[in-house]
Amino acid sequence: MTSLVQVAVAGDVTEAEQLQDLLQAAGIDSQLELAAEHDPRATDDPPLKVLVPENDVEAARDAIEALAEEADEELGEP
Repeated sequence: MTSLVQVAVAGDVTEAEQLQDLLQAAGIDSQLELAAEHDPRATDDPPLKVLVPENDVEAARDAIEALAEEADEELGEP
């Protein structure tokens, strides 16, 4: 069994799901895990770790970096 490695921390569930969709499109399986201890009675949207198999870490980071560059271009940032 391959161990999982954290490649990103998403600020909320929506961002985490977007990252998962991106990784899935790149053919990379991922899992989400709470980034910090969370009070189960709280209703806020906790940050989540995005985890991928160890052998997919480099490809996952490349895909996430490409997404970040694309977002910067859309915002007009160099």
